[in-house]
Amino acid sequence: MSQKISDFVRSSCELLALGEPTHKEPGFASVRNDLFAELVANGFRSIALETDRVAALAVDEFVRGGHGTLDEVMRTGFSHDFGELEGNRQLVAWLRGYNAGKPVEDQVRFYGFDAPMETMSAPSPRSYLEFARDYLELDFDISGPAGSDERWSRPEAVLDADVSPGATPEAERLRVMADDMLALLYTRAPERIAATSLAQWHRAAIHLTAGLGLLRYHRQAAQPTEDGVRWNSLAAARDALMAQNLLDIRSIEARRGPTLVYSHNLHLRRNTSVMRMGPMELVWSGAGAIVGSLLGEHYGVILGSLGRSDGLELAAPEPGTFEHTLQNRIGTWGLVPAAELGPGHTRTDVTQEQGYFPLDADTVDVTDTILHLSVGRAPTSVS
Repeated sequence: MSQKISDFVRSSCELLALGEPTHKEPGFASVRNDLFAELVANGFRSIALETDRVAALAVDEFVRGGHGTLDEVMRTGFSHDFGELEGNRQLVAWLRGYNAGKPVEDQVRFYGFDAPMETMSAPSPRSYLEFARDYLELDFDISGPAGSDERWSRPEAVLDADVSPGATPEAERLRVMADDMLALLYTRAPERIAATSLAQWHRAAIHLTAGLGLLRYHRQAAQPTEDGVRWNSLAAARDALMAQNLLDIRSIEARRGPTLVYSHNLHLRRNTSVMRMGPMELVWSGAGAIVGSLLGEHYGVILGSLGRSDGLELAAPEPGTFEHTLQNRIGTWGLVPAAELGPGHTRTDVTQEQGYFPLDADTVDVTDTILHLSVGRAPTSVS
């Protein structure tokens, strides 16, 4: 057992995944902050969190010396209510302090790698497509076929295929325009970068990628298939966009140093993700499975494990489980090579409300390292 993360990072690692088994345990973000400070001292120059990539542009500007206040950026720069988490606030404040006075090439950057959506709701693609249109100085009418933002963002647009706008003729027109803009963004890159900047070109590309991702997500929501198939497709569509964002972030950061990506275990594990949603069992390839298959040894995986938590009403793990083995070895928190765990079974004392996904043999077998937190703190309001 160790609390030094550099002991577990291969020299070939370019993207290091650090997972938490539930979003409701704040102790993991606190440990993450300490581990990331060590990684920065060892050459990491970026961090990517499970939050909207477009919104996170404001956080990146702030941590690199931009205007505004910490309160403002925590309110506007995060999705999924993650700006309310104290661990994220501490991370943003630390990044701004670390970057102060440093040359641009040495500053640590902040990224989101998620889509601007919840599982059961997704916004209109209009504003994202209009941003790219304006950057390219085109006269495409996007607001007309997009219609009101509410028709896209209401929960029924995802929950009920019959009322989803994702398969309408207007949505198809938007997809054609978005595809045309993507081609133009690259064919006109030399002139647009010369007229603006490489950073502005990337900003337009990020907005356009988000808009296209939303169109694909709404398209899947409109498919008249049985619920299990449709929700599997939605989960896969979201994680595919996450993977695309991570690969793009690595392309941007390739010359500066490795990236730490922090998210729920489900999105980062190398094997397929499994989740129960009511009576359905969803199985899909998460971002980690996609990125891991493409990056190979350049992708490292550390997944989180929790012993007990009074706040989550999670009791001490029963004997024979992976968590029980870790609980006996670790007093507060620590990092353990997954190969050292040996056989175990999956704990069964968890509920969907806790949001905790216990370790299982298939996951441990394809994980490099386990981060175990023995005793949790009070839960957060994030679901």
